[in-house]
Amino acid sequence: MPKKLTTTLAAALTVAALARPAFAGPVEDAVVEYSRGDYATALRFFRPTAEQGDARAQFGLASMYLEGKGVPQDYGKALRWFRSAAAKGFAGAQYYLGYMYERGKGVTQDYPAALKWYRLAAEQGLVIAQSALGFMYCHGNGVTQDYAEALKWYRKAADEGEAGAQSEIGVMYNDGQGVTQDPAEALKWFRKAAEQGEARGLFNLGIAYSKGSGVPQDYVQAHMWFSLAALLASDKEDREGASKARDVLASEMSTVQIAEAQKLVREWWPKPER
Repeated sequence: MPKKLTTTLAAALTVAALARPAFAGPVEDAVVEYSRGDYATALRFFRPTAEQGDARAQFGLASMYLEGKGVPQDYGKALRWFRSAAAKGFAGAQYYLGYMYERGKGVTQDYPAALKWYRLAAEQGLVIAQSALGFMYCHGNGVTQDYAEALKWYRKAADEGEAGAQSEIGVMYNDGQGVTQDPAEALKWFRKAAEQGEARGLFNLGIAYSKGSGVPQDYVQAHMWFSLAALLASDKEDREGASKARDVLASEMSTVQIAEAQKLVREWWPKPER
């Protein structure tokens, strides 16, 4: 999982979670307008349906309050609607209750409560919740630190393509956390995450190439991955860290090498899967 979750996940998760069932009506209309950025229209569809008890609409309305899209940001109202949808077993709402308890958004920070809600969503197969649960076990947040349990949940998410979990598995193999230290295996997982544009995977690939850990040392490749991490990291601290690592490396590179690394960035960026 990324070092820091951001509430921009709400938009993507809303569309993914609500659009999965085949149905028509006001909730589907709301999802369409939400994805278009027409939050005022989405709100007009979500609110009455949420008040009638539809868990999908309640989740969508809660996401809007969490992010402040179409409404003033209001964690209290977000919690109210997430709780209502979570009580009906809606996995996305259970995940976001965990997120809010973990981050102390609108409630006192409470790791055991976060763990409870993450687990409920994870057991339903929601990959971002599986990744979050792995993170809690890996770092001992609200539970006894347990690398084996962390790896179990990370793998469930990673096998479904969740980039944050892939990156975290790479960290575990790189540092020997609950597994035999294996730089080559770490590199494999960092690459899986990096290929999806996940910032920590990109950065850790840069580290691996700069040090020759699990791969032959290659400053051009390292510069490329650091550059991509600086471009794609959503967190300011992560962007600055990647930029600094790239610039320190550049001081030991020739102009030709830097130009080659920049060329590789341009070639990587426009691929459709990015």
